[in-house]
Amino acid sequence: MTVSMNEINLPDVLAEVNAVFDAYERALTTNDVPVLDRLFWESEHTLRYGATENLYGYAAIQAFRQGRPANNLEREITARSVTTFGRDFAVANVEFRRTGSTRIGRQSQTWVRLPEGWKVVAAHVSLTG
Repeated sequence: MTVSMNEINLPDVLAEVNAVFDAYERALTTNDVPVLDRLFWESEHTLRYGATENLYGYAAIQAFRQGRPANNLEREITARSVTTFGRDFAVANVEFRRTGSTRIGRQSQTWVRLPEGWKVVAAHVSLTG
């Protein structure tokens, strides 16, 4: 894939990715598991590295989401960067702090536009301290 500099952060594509990221964030903090499941690519190639878990494949990610406690999910995003490359690829990165915690979290996601819409194909979450 070759992307020219004038194809980075095309306004309409950036708006689409920001909207889907916002939907992901709402679903995450309200534990809306069906929406979270829908936003991940349903593939054995999808992966999510978490603060305490390494999940390989959509089924493992889905099982983790269904078993995750639904309390203390609120967080404040302290930094956010979304960059699109062409019309079908994007990365989103945030720093966050959970309500009542001093630990800093980091989240990165790789988004790809597939025939069924924008999907997370890889994600990583880590916490300091």
